[in-house]
Amino acid sequence: MPQAHGTRPAGPSLSVVIPVLDDAAALAECLALLARQTRPADEVIVVDNGCSDSSLQVALAAGARVVAEPRRGIPAAAAAGYDAAAGEVIVRCDADTRPPEDWLARISAAFGEDPGLDALTGPGRFYDLPRPVAWLASAAYSSGYRFGAGAALAGVPVWGSNFAIRRTAWQRCAAGIHRHRAGIHDDLDLSFQLAPWANVRFDRQLRVGAAGRMFSDAGAFARRFGWAFATLKLNWAVQSAGQRWLERATGRRPALRRT
Repeated sequence: MPQAHGTRPAGPSLSVVIPVLDDAAALAECLALLARQTRPADEVIVVDNGCSDSSLQVALAAGARVVAEPRRGIPAAAAAGYDAAAGEVIVRCDADTRPPEDWLARISAAFGEDPGLDALTGPGRFYDLPRPVAWLASAAYSSGYRFGAGAALAGVPVWGSNFAIRRTAWQRCAAGIHRHRAGIHDDLDLSFQLAPWANVRFDRQLRVGAAGRMFSDAGAFARRFGWAFATLKLNWAVQSAGQRWLERATGRRPALRRT
């Protein structure tokens, strides 16, 4: 979304990337919230992953730039958006993400104040679950992902509904991601490419709302766990968790097993 009269806010330029597949109603709400940011995005990129509903019309009506990625899957769609982004910092969310008004301002300030920051991520709250369940599910998921995935990759994992990465960091690790592999978590896969060399920070104040779709039925929950194990297996085949922690502790890269 270009700034009025050719002006742009101070700090690094921001490109927001949203992969979408038939999620018009949620996308419309997300784009409306992005339009109300105290620090507007320099561009919003909606990646069309084969939409058959009105998602593209919603995106264009909101002033977003549409990028097509015909290969199905969030890994391919997200990577296509990152490749197309012109901003110094690439911000990622999902169509059902609900960012507060200061979300982009916090991201811009963090990267502007720390030139060595490669990526930033934060937690979320499931807004469509009953209140007591939402609080428990949000805390359990955020803590479980942060510490469980962190132990697996020897670093701080980024979460796809709420993270930002410096474009130079993306360019450094883009070749290593598995963008054409279906059935994996794109954010966890990216986290493996970032760790342990990148400076990734978790900011507990960088909160967003997120849909609790994974809790909708047992099948959805099991499917996400299956993707997690597939992502771990894929990346551990290249470098095990032990090798990663050794590299982080010693600064020396052990011999890797290539697949």
